[in-house]
Amino acid sequence: MTATAHTAPLAVRDLTVAYHETPVLWDIDLEFPAGQLCAIVGPNGAGKSTFLKAVLGLLPKAAGTVRFFGEPLKNARHRVGYVPQRTSVDWDFPTDALDVVMMGLYGRLGWIRRPGRRERELAMQALERVRMTDFAQRQISQLSGGQQQRVFLARALAQDADVYFMDEPFAGVDATTERAILDVMRDLQGQGKTVVVVHHDLDTVREYFDHVSLLNVSVIASGPIQTAFTPELLRKTYGGKVAFLREATPA
Repeated sequence: MTATAHTAPLAVRDLTVAYHETPVLWDIDLEFPAGQLCAIVGPNGAGKSTFLKAVLGLLPKAAGTVRFFGEPLKNARHRVGYVPQRTSVDWDFPTDALDVVMMGLYGRLGWIRRPGRRERELAMQALERVRMTDFAQRQISQLSGGQQQRVFLARALAQDADVYFMDEPFAGVDATTERAILDVMRDLQGQGKTVVVVHHDLDTVREYFDHVSLLNVSVIASGPIQTAFTPELLRKTYGGKVAFLREATPA
């Protein structure tokens, strides 16, 4: 790996992931810069969510190396936060919003020690950051989709990580939740944290992010928005089927 890869929040080399011997991700080389809001963009089935799950050890790799701040995940897990897709969570599980957020602290506590007053305070602070303190005692099944997403974002915030991975956090949420999530992302960036987001709304990429990786099984392009989010590269990523190219053209 390069010298910068040893300090990058995430550096991936030669990553390949296969389902039933069919490659879903092929020979991925990606490196995300510190302190930036980074989008992963591509068509449905491009492997975006698979990429997040593979680098986080939730799916097996066929090949490749993954390093967080120059370390394997097992050595850097405490520095990594993850917000999964809302649709992948069992929201009927009988627990309230505060307990869900406190689950984000188990990595710090270990599974033997029970959370106490300090952990409760940290969880409430995280809920406050996503404007959900009034719902702390609400059963998660009784929350709206946007509120559920904010609770899971609060759980990741409670971990106080250095790099955060979010899998389509804006999908299917209301405008208030979208603004709350964006505010949190920018606040994290202001603290020097890195946020990597699988994102589906191409119209907001320029507004929300500093860095973009275009993915369709393999990496098409990766870099600052100004150089990587171009009509030509988007056509290549989406197979020419891009209806918004006029809006994506740099001003």
